[in-house]
Amino acid sequence: MTRLAIIRKSKCHSRKCSKECISVCPRNRMGEECVFMGEDNKAQINEELCVGCGICTKKCPFEAITIINLPEQLREKPVFRYGENQFELFRLPIPKKGSVVGILGINGIGKTTAIEILSGLKKPNLGELNKKLLEKEIISTFKGTELQNYFTKLFANKIDVAYKPQYVDQIPRLFKGTVIQLLEKQGTKTRVKEISKKLRITDVLDRKLNDLSGGELQKVAIAAAMLKAADLYFFDEPASYLDVKERIAIAKVIQELAQEKAVLVVEHDLIILDYLADSIHILFGKTACYGIVSHPLSARNGVNTYLEGYIRNENIRFRAEPIKFHVRAGATVKNEDILASWSEIKKKLGSFSLESDKSEIRSREIVGIVGANGIGKTTFVKILAGVLKADKGKINKKLKIAYKPQHIEQKKDTVLGALSAITKNVMTQKYKLEILRPLELEHLLNRSLDSLSGGELQRVYIAACLSYDADLYLFDEPSTYLDVEQRLQAARTIQKVIKSREAAALIVDHDLMLINHISDRIMVFNGVPAKKGRANKIESVDSGMNFFLKKLDITLRQDLESGRPRVNKAGSQKDREQKKSGKYYISK
Repeated sequence: MTRLAIIRKSKCHSRKCSKECISVCPRNRMGEECVFMGEDNKAQINEELCVGCGICTKKCPFEAITIINLPEQLREKPVFRYGENQFELFRLPIPKKGSVVGILGINGIGKTTAIEILSGLKKPNLGELNKKLLEKEIISTFKGTELQNYFTKLFANKIDVAYKPQYVDQIPRLFKGTVIQLLEKQGTKTRVKEISKKLRITDVLDRKLNDLSGGELQKVAIAAAMLKAADLYFFDEPASYLDVKERIAIAKVIQELAQEKAVLVVEHDLIILDYLADSIHILFGKTACYGIVSHPLSARNGVNTYLEGYIRNENIRFRAEPIKFHVRAGATVKNEDILASWSEIKKKLGSFSLESDKSEIRSREIVGIVGANGIGKTTFVKILAGVLKADKGKINKKLKIAYKPQHIEQKKDTVLGALSAITKNVMTQKYKLEILRPLELEHLLNRSLDSLSGGELQRVYIAACLSYDADLYLFDEPSTYLDVEQRLQAARTIQKVIKSREAAALIVDHDLMLINHISDRIMVFNGVPAKKGRANKIESVDSGMNFFLKKLDITLRQDLESGRPRVNKAGSQKDREQKKSGKYYISK
């Protein structure tokens, strides 16, 4: 059995401990040197001597060591390893001309590493850390596969790669000009005009990048990647910040590109990935330790296999329990007391105006909010939170309100310091079990907020919101930067806290699977983006989603195997049947 010994250097503090990992190792006690201090004064483990007892893992006071027995079915060399006792990646996704290949996996599992290797930014080292491999040796490793031809061309500089990064909000820091100046660096004026029209960004071409919204930046980043003359296009989370209609539109543009080129897409919105991709590679393993790329699966089968946690054709189980979509609890909140209601709210911001219907929310109820970008969802939530004052109308009861904003900021404080400023219960067992553990924040407590990834920071902000003792919790786009499992785990955490505290929550998000999963009822916004918006009365998920999807001219059905919602291909038999019957949303 292949064994990995992983040491997270950032967590190894040998000057602050008694070097328990060295003293408790059975092989060390026998006079051998299995665990020892490296030249950097960090622990190091000889994997050939390690017996996998796991004692050092349990005794390390900083939880810096992980010992892993790889699946017996995996009888192959890694494609890449970062160093001794560091992350290892097995296999690679296979790009295909004329096809959109999806990549699906949790954060920290090797998706970025795989992209960097296929882009030529990193060369496969096959785990040979002390040997510089010749390119022909690397190519021969992939003999008989499609990757043999790919790397032959890549090493001969016959493959050009275009890459759309994940964190589009960092683009204004790297480029200070206008949108048109950025795009014309990537392609001709004719192509810029053509792509801008397809992505509906012609209205922002003369604006500076730092004046754009998240959704506008996303579309500009996609345009910049598409304008490059390349053979392979990578799109890392192209749906972030976009509303549902924009996500479908972007998916169609990417599919059109894939008719002539090879396209790889990393995406955590399962509805969009299923709709967009022709095939899917699942990445599984253990975060920050190792990742394995599955063989390609059809889009539907790939998403369902990921949710099941078991790859049948490889006989590998990578998750103990499948992810299931339970029946919503909407019916159970009908008998709950009304927590709050609001009268007709009106607000004018410049040329934009917002109005809302009268509505009410009940105790223990979670209401999902859906609607296009620029239509007033964030404005409405800010009014409820007290950040903005309505011109007319208000909540008809004084409530304690907690608010997680849409845009999250990195600060100098530690995670522990930020949470402790809100509640004194951070180190209690109840708080750990209720919030820290399910949101996977325990190991981040001593980290500075400005050192966290987007997904880590998002989870801290969700925890911060839940740390308040409130009656009403407001979450604006909590799924941004979270992977599929983190989204569903965040949903479960919010549900448990809201129900146990007999509070209520409003959640704005564009991930329809998340909204479908977490909501007891929903609130639909409609109108004209950037001009006027209307918040409709809270209604059942079925009627609300049907109204919302009809406006978008999109139909959703329930997958019979997994129970998850799926978008029907436009013009397909299912799509035509549902539109004819007026059932744009089928939940059963």
